[in-house]
Amino acid sequence: MKKNMGQGDRFLRIIIAVIIAILYYAGVISGTLGLVLLILAGIFILTSFISFCPLYAPFGISTCKVKKK
Repeated sequence: MKKNMGQGDRFLRIIIAVIIAILYYAGVISGTLGLVLLILAGIFILTSFISFCPLYAPFGISTCKVKKK
């Protein structure tokens, strides 16, 4: 599994996941929508820790910086 997420992308996903979690536990979002967003937040955290987004792979997207030789 080749990494395809850069540092900025990973940081943004973690921030979004934290915001969703705070809104859920504060009671701003609830019900089915809250659970779906909480699952999405978990996926964001997981993909940011492994630096791989499965949706980027089929489209050939990579937000990693290119290393100069």
